[in-house]
Amino acid sequence: MSDNRDADTAAIQAVLTASYKAWEAGDATAMVADYTADATAIMTGSLRDSREVIRENMALAFQGPLKDTSTYNKQLSLRFVGGDAAIAVTESGILFGGETAVPDPRKVNATWVFEKRDGRWLIAAYHNSPVFAAA
Repeated sequence: MSDNRDADTAAIQAVLTASYKAWEAGDATAMVADYTADATAIMTGSLRDSREVIRENMALAFQGPLKDTSTYNKQLSLRFVGGDAAIAVTESGILFGGETAVPDPRKVNATWVFEKRDGRWLIAAYHNSPVFAAA
């Protein structure tokens, strides 16, 4: 078996890109299209325990405090765990109207857990935590 994971890496990158574009469009349904039905998301101390709960929460946020926002995302790492799992780590943040950069206090480190189901890479879990400057 080949260790070349270029196709898997590209597929995961495409899932992330689609999620970022859906956020920018304020489209919660499209944002979770590549989540497993039993996906979990931990954000701002809250647990969202299914794709539908994540979609509902994001739809409300896109109508309110996250209306007309986009995200900054910098991939820090991607590693495969066996043949059907991968973990991506990003530095991310929310860009509000007119911003071209996310202020450091609003940046988060995010962990994305991917699972390959029926030949398709899906987001199984997401978690973020504020970035703190090293002492």
